[in-house]
Amino acid sequence: MKKWICLALALALVMGCGGCSESPELRVTFFRAGKADAAVIQTKTGVIVIDTGLEKNSGELIQALEDLGISRIDALIISHFDKDHVGGAAALLNRFSVGAVYQSNYPKDSDEYEAYVQALADCGMTARTVSDTVTWTLDGVTVTIDGPAQTEYDKDPSNNSSLIVTVTCGANTVLFAGDAENARIREFLDAYRRPEGNLILKMPYHGHWQSRLPDLLQAVQPDAAVISCSKSEPEADELEQTVALLESLGAQVCLTCNGTVTLTCTADGYTIAQAD
Repeated sequence: MKKWICLALALALVMGCGGCSESPELRVTFFRAGKADAAVIQTKTGVIVIDTGLEKNSGELIQALEDLGISRIDALIISHFDKDHVGGAAALLNRFSVGAVYQSNYPKDSDEYEAYVQALADCGMTARTVSDTVTWTLDGVTVTIDGPAQTEYDKDPSNNSSLIVTVTCGANTVLFAGDAENARIREFLDAYRRPEGNLILKMPYHGHWQSRLPDLLQAVQPDAAVISCSKSEPEADELEQTVALLESLGAQVCLTCNGTVTLTCTADGYTIAQAD
């Protein structure tokens, strides 16, 4: 987990110019967190966290944020309540000032979920459960949260209740697909229209192969894709199949098991860097 801290220190130096005209308009950090999701979005003045990894790694996530000079989180988004997404949420709520919390509509009985609910109560906060569409703009960056249409799915209800988040910065769109599985993918695609410009996709469900995955990728046509995974999960054959499909579509592919991924967007384009 030292890589989290080292990368955060490097980013702090870059972001230190604050409102300089040459500073990036959007920076997204996809942390190397094993088979878990944790991403931090920074605009010129704002911070959004999407998912918080495992509870055991919450200290490293907090340290990385603090090394970036972050003391406030404008929005915390919990895509769904599996422990590898909500695990660090209680620690973040207890450490940082958080402006708003957005959550999935399908609770899950676990120690991590209970700690999150208790932390909200301790902070005097009420999370907004998203079952429709929520949109706001921060420093010219548009954030849209697409909630699940159903209150419960017959198969894999937690994953299929994932919030899907779209972040748009100029000619660039970053799409966070949570752990969406086939039912949620089908539902999302029913109303989906690919925006113009560059599209970077945080792949659903850690890159596991799914029958609807080709439909998603054909519709999204990602220029780049980030897969949050560990060295052992998903299994090699599944991951290879997913990566092969992405590469056949011309997408640049980054696996967080190989290092933290940093996406930097300006109004016109983007760059991707990965820590060793």
